[in-house]
Amino acid sequence: MIKHLTPVDLQELRSGDNFLQSGFWGLLKSFFGWKPYSFCLNRRPLLVLVRRLPGGMKIAYVPHGPDVNVHGDRPRFLKELGEELSARLPEKVSFVRFDLPWELKSGESSFADLDFALSLEKNLVKAVSDIQPPDTVIVSLKETEDEILARMKSKTRYNIRLAAKKGVLINRGGKELLSGWYELYKETAERDKITIHSKDYYTKVFNIAESGRVSSPEVTMFTASFGGDLIAGIIVVLLGNRATYLYGASSGKRRNLMPNYALQWEAMKYAKEIGCEEFDLFGIPPENDPDHPMYGLYRFKTGFGGRIVKRPGCWDMPLNKPLYALYRSAEKTRNWYYKRFRK
Repeated sequence: MIKHLTPVDLQELRSGDNFLQSGFWGLLKSFFGWKPYSFCLNRRPLLVLVRRLPGGMKIAYVPHGPDVNVHGDRPRFLKELGEELSARLPEKVSFVRFDLPWELKSGESSFADLDFALSLEKNLVKAVSDIQPPDTVIVSLKETEDEILARMKSKTRYNIRLAAKKGVLINRGGKELLSGWYELYKETAERDKITIHSKDYYTKVFNIAESGRVSSPEVTMFTASFGGDLIAGIIVVLLGNRATYLYGASSGKRRNLMPNYALQWEAMKYAKEIGCEEFDLFGIPPENDPDHPMYGLYRFKTGFGGRIVKRPGCWDMPLNKPLYALYRSAEKTRNWYYKRFRK
């Protein structure tokens, strides 16, 4: 099933619309503890990130990949790919983690429905936690602006118009807006108990996109201000036909002005203007559950009228089973801590 797996230079990695499988993402992660390896798999790009873990073990992580259509026995395909990567990677890894991009079809409630109830037989195990959010909302930008607005929930349209009516100003720019945005991001992290990267990380996001060293997306920041004060901002990645909302920050003040609605709408309009056909809001809770701690995020993002997309999440292929068992146990402990004390 693995017809061709050929190493290629990171600069040659062309990922279509999937920025997580781009040379840009590989180069960015290389500054923060990951070593990128790039391949051509059945004529499609394949980015693999390798990281050393405590205790000397290493993980090979495939972010939103393999980004190929697989017809037939998908578990067997992943098993063969894991074995090929184990043989071709110059570093010995304890396991391969696939963060699968494949969309669950309507009526499929879990990965098991996709023929993956095989775990032990095919040597695949559902990961303790997912790295990228498996569920998201994707808004089509193919229609006119009026038609896109008409698909939104009435409350979302109202809030977009309220922000404009109240005088919220939206600015589009790049890394020159980063300093103010990052201060707001730290405030957001403290308020919502989320973990964020250092400012250097986000600076490199912009610098690498602008460097021309690899095939890169456009990275754009949208900020919202009122009375001269910055009150919210988002970072959007635009690649091929897809724009993706990646990071967002907002002040605890002036929330009644609904700046976050205005920001997403301005980003959608800009993405449409430069030729994108869809806007990925990048992550929602798995169910429409009012008891979920992130239910507000679910309501906010689904209000834009997009299509809810569910993916299988992360699946692991252990190569060294004793070491993998140790890591899995440690990951369960870490996951418990973050669920109990942080979002």
